[in-house]
Amino acid sequence: MAMKGHEMAPKVGVQIRPNHVSWDEMAAAWRYADEAGADSIWTFDHFFPIDGDPEGTAFECWSTLAAMASVTKRAQIGPLVTCTGFRNPDLLADMARTVDHASGGRLVLGLGSGWLERDYQSYGFAMSRDADRIREMEVAIHRIRHRLAQLQPGPVGPLPILIGGLGERMTLDVCARLADAWNGWGTPDEIAHLNGVLDRWCERAERDPSQVERTVALFETASDATYDDYAAAGAEHLILVRSGPHYRIEETGSLLAWRDARSGP
Repeated sequence: MAMKGHEMAPKVGVQIRPNHVSWDEMAAAWRYADEAGADSIWTFDHFFPIDGDPEGTAFECWSTLAAMASVTKRAQIGPLVTCTGFRNPDLLADMARTVDHASGGRLVLGLGSGWLERDYQSYGFAMSRDADRIREMEVAIHRIRHRLAQLQPGPVGPLPILIGGLGERMTLDVCARLADAWNGWGTPDEIAHLNGVLDRWCERAERDPSQVERTVALFETASDATYDDYAAAGAEHLILVRSGPHYRIEETGSLLAWRDARSGP
């Protein structure tokens, strides 16, 4: 696992949301990001669009990931993030292991406790209170790891687990104890604060904080913050969030150039 962002070259990625687009447009965006040199490409786990027209088009997370595995060659791929309440954890482990093989060992298993009420209600899933969903996520992670150890064949790659969320009291505690990476979002000051909270949870768990990679989602909102500001806040992996119908995927070029400049000769 990477050390702090200022000690090693940062990584960059893009979340290509599977809504408001045709399949061919989405697959073309995956190819573009992969060929351009992105370190990671992500989708999300919602059954409806979460921006724009709520009745717009959308595709399911894990079948999308299986196709992404075949279309891409080098970037890590994964859900940012998949809800542990939508699928049996043992089945989810098997799905992740299978996609990991399809991708040649490039899958990152991004997990979260879920938040969008419409997802739960429309598909018939019970939605617990926030704190209960986080506890259920922790139980699911243990089941996933147990099942992964039993599967034949096992994962081809390291299959790291990433946890997404901002909760300082519970989510970051679970992340410190069980995750290989954390995904957050916000201003550089907010990220610096959350990184400090996560560091303290790691120390309480007697775990080296550098074992948890710090990833940050950058949304399409106006901001004066620079990539350097996020790196100074402790971000090791910056992920642009892009939604259809026009991904403007070419904007990843500036982030890739920034990464390469910081990587040195």
